[in-house]
Amino acid sequence: MTNIHPTAIVDPAAELDSTVSVGPYAVIGPHVRIGAGTKVGPHCVIEGRTTIGRDNTFYQFGSIGAMPQDMSHKGELTELRIGDRNTVREFCTLNTGTHKEEGVTRVGSDNWIMAYVHIAHDVRVGDRTVMANGVTLAGHVHVGDWAVVGGLSGVHQFVHIGAHAMIGFQAHVSQDVPPFMVAEGNPMALRAVNLTGLKRRDFTVEQISGIRNMHKALYRKNQTLDLAKAEIEAMRGDDARVNADIDTMLDFIASATRGLVR
Repeated sequence: MTNIHPTAIVDPAAELDSTVSVGPYAVIGPHVRIGAGTKVGPHCVIEGRTTIGRDNTFYQFGSIGAMPQDMSHKGELTELRIGDRNTVREFCTLNTGTHKEEGVTRVGSDNWIMAYVHIAHDVRVGDRTVMANGVTLAGHVHVGDWAVVGGLSGVHQFVHIGAHAMIGFQAHVSQDVPPFMVAEGNPMALRAVNLTGLKRRDFTVEQISGIRNMHKALYRKNQTLDLAKAEIEAMRGDDARVNADIDTMLDFIASATRGLVR
């Protein structure tokens, strides 16, 4: 392959598409598979059982596919799977999974992952997310599609962050953040609906009105979670997109593991 710098070390057993480029002093291990058009920057290490899709860009000094930072891990065969068109900036660390779940850390497609981000074992990242500099996702964290996590924020293990949610700068995220909402601070608090993000993604007026009503049911009426869920369920109508947003919210609440930030 002419796209591999002569100083790079690529194990002969690694599976790289002929269009993959590998920069100076990069190291790629034997169980790595990389799809077409992906670029691996200088001094980047990709190891472990790591599968990477098409047209990703890994900047210099990344550590991709290293063993999980989990003291219970005893060398079991686990994986890291990364989708397509992701940008992973300098000094990011993405680890493989553990035997505690399915053994796979998953990163979707079209994500913007900025410098010094850590994605720990068994994390699930959706599509089109943004993680600013210094974000740390502990083990088993789930991040929904289109979510934005502000710089230097730490996310506690097992926390779920819903689709289209936004986490403010330097937040201490220790509870689940529902879809469509903005949370920030230490201690963290739920601030408002993510109106700016929703408008940028062409949510309709009806959808935004429905999301605001869900926010009121959860956070403005001083009622129990069960009563809030019942009120949200009763909001269904003829608009399929509004109903889909209600499904997103109720599914998230049902899967929450750390309790909603209230």
